[in-house]
Amino acid sequence: MPGKSACIECTLNLYPPQVNFPLCTIAQTPRLPEHCIEYVRMMQWPAETPFGKDIDGDNPEHIQWIFEKALERGSQYGISGITYRLTQGVVKNIIPAVASTNAVIAAACATEVFKLVSGCAPIMNNYMVFNDADGIYAYTYEQEKKKDCMACSLESQIITLREESTLRELIDFFIESPVYQMRSPGVTMVTAEGRNKTLYMKALREHTEANLSKSLKDLGVREGTEVNVTDVTSLLPCIFKIYFDSPMTS
Repeated sequence: MPGKSACIECTLNLYPPQVNFPLCTIAQTPRLPEHCIEYVRMMQWPAETPFGKDIDGDNPEHIQWIFEKALERGSQYGISGITYRLTQGVVKNIIPAVASTNAVIAAACATEVFKLVSGCAPIMNNYMVFNDADGIYAYTYEQEKKKDCMACSLESQIITLREESTLRELIDFFIESPVYQMRSPGVTMVTAEGRNKTLYMKALREHTEANLSKSLKDLGVREGTEVNVTDVTSLLPCIFKIYFDSPMTS
């Protein structure tokens, strides 16, 4: 329930860590189809930049190029099983879904909706485990919202920057940080006079690109200034409070 219960981002610590393949295995001794795909994604794409941009997992041309190159590498090492679907799954880090599991989750969601609209029974609050290997085991508990959740929290997060930091460095930080992993962030702020000021926005690049080389202080950012950052990776704007004089941290 937006604004009331924890969102999926609040509960990411419940999930197992992402599987990463050792770079030496990918580059020198591939054994799995995934190794071939990761090699193309990590090594060949940056070297050849076939479309002159970053990989877009939703672009069929990008996935097709990686798929074909992975097939070539797989043939060199006698590795089979490389498919277009697997390629897209590796690039987008998709966990394959099983139809029966989807049906169980859909049934649970429909049941919860029915309980909400009819009041016939208490609603789930708000976590269920389904294990069909040894029968069904289900229980509920209330997962707490994270105050600093990137997806649903409206509280500001603190970022400490070097005093001479530029707007470009701030944007690069949001893109490169393993915490935020933004794609093309836009930054706005409220000035001391109470006016909204756009520091950078891709859609307004012609008017705001000159700000990228300027220091944040030259752009009016002071100690404790709050900036709003929007990006396609988050439904809501993220609010950051800026402080200076230390290395950039999250």
